[in-house]
Amino acid sequence: MRAVVIGAGLGGLAAALRLQGRGHEVTVLERRERPGGRAYQIKDAGYTWDTGPSLITMPWVLEEAFAAGGLDLRSEVELRPLDPHYRIFWAGEQRHLDFSSDRERMKQEIARFSTRDAASFDGFMAALKPIYEQGILDAGRRPFLRARDLAAFTPSMLKLGAALPLYRFVCRHFEHPRVREAFSFHSLFIGGDPFRVPAIYGALVYLQILDGAWYSGGGTYSLVEAMARPLDVRCGARVERIERSGGRVSGVVLAGGERIAADVVVSNADVLGTHELLGRPTPRLRATPTMSAFLLFLGTDRTFPKLLHHTLLVGHGYRDFITAVTRSGELPSTFSTYIHAPSRSEPGMAAAGGDSLYVLLPVPNLRSGIDWRAAADGLRDRLLADFEASFGLSGLEASVRVEHRMTPADFERELGAVDGNAFATEPTLHQSAYFRQPNRDRRVGGLYYVGGGTHPGAGIPGVLLGAEITTKLIEEDRAAVAA
Repeated sequence: MRAVVIGAGLGGLAAALRLQGRGHEVTVLERRERPGGRAYQIKDAGYTWDTGPSLITMPWVLEEAFAAGGLDLRSEVELRPLDPHYRIFWAGEQRHLDFSSDRERMKQEIARFSTRDAASFDGFMAALKPIYEQGILDAGRRPFLRARDLAAFTPSMLKLGAALPLYRFVCRHFEHPRVREAFSFHSLFIGGDPFRVPAIYGALVYLQILDGAWYSGGGTYSLVEAMARPLDVRCGARVERIERSGGRVSGVVLAGGERIAADVVVSNADVLGTHELLGRPTPRLRATPTMSAFLLFLGTDRTFPKLLHHTLLVGHGYRDFITAVTRSGELPSTFSTYIHAPSRSEPGMAAAGGDSLYVLLPVPNLRSGIDWRAAADGLRDRLLADFEASFGLSGLEASVRVEHRMTPADFERELGAVDGNAFATEPTLHQSAYFRQPNRDRRVGGLYYVGGGTHPGAGIPGVLLGAEITTKLIEEDRAAVAA
């Protein structure tokens, strides 16, 4: 079988590894000059920044993906456990919360805010356990191709409270506003508003405590390099059209006119953009992209010890901030950000004596109409000033020696992300499971999907589990035809 994978993101590479491991001829086509997709990397003047996912969870999913391609994860990359996983600061407050896999330490951290909430932690985890087992380990490893698949899954999720908004589910267990925020923000890592996404995404909390948080030596991009190494990855190869014959894919056409024949096409491109490759309209009314992100990559000439490897800085008016960036389409007046400082674990990721800081600020996508050529400079200056004034990162502005940035317009131009989205399709209740882009196209034979926009969702574990589902479907479909 000849398979073409469009896009060398983590999902596309995992699918290609699995297919090649089954003996198929696989070609991966990547529009950028290097593989990685959103999981890219920038190097400049002694500083190294991952530009996408930076927190590794569920390492066993990576192990399975590597093994399916004949690779041993631990021989290919160095995974290092992080504890605490990250630290959360709130603007104007002295207290912070360290998130840990150690349950007793976690309760001690919560008790600094509320002893009652600390006593509720075990009950919270017990409530998440079946949601994780049924929603991730079960539903996250099988396709939702028919309405009856959803009908069979829904009753148990309703019984467990997994269809409730995530924040409301968390509020059932905790009272203190800071504790509630600390245990509901995780959906933001995959583009989801914690006040609207279903509580099934609370499983992101459970899996982090169960399996820990990890860092890969050299950054997340080391995973990309290891996965791409044994594959035929053609970079600078932009797919312009997916060809069909008799209701099935027959190949792809590249910019410049080259045609590559294929029995199977696996799209790791933006799900909404794949419809354009088929020459059919993008179903905008049925699929809503996530918010975007304003990214700063700062190389500083000094370190900022207040920052851990992963740090969350939560500003005033957190709920209003989320509403502004996910629904109102406005630049926020206050900031809640994520900062990645990998030199805490690997000094060589920054120039001597400095930090390589990856700053992620959620912002509206391009549907907002914001002119990023006019807005970016001012937003950058306000953000750095807020870090200094609200979170005590004094001298940050003056310490910057190297700087890069990425706006929603860059997401659209460089990644083909429809409307400049940062995390593919929004993970709301009506865009999850059966209602999300299925792993097999419902109308075109031989066309399949992987990546954050398809089931089960975004994030490193999500796209790797999705690649497993998709490649199993390909094998099952081929077996059915052969029979």
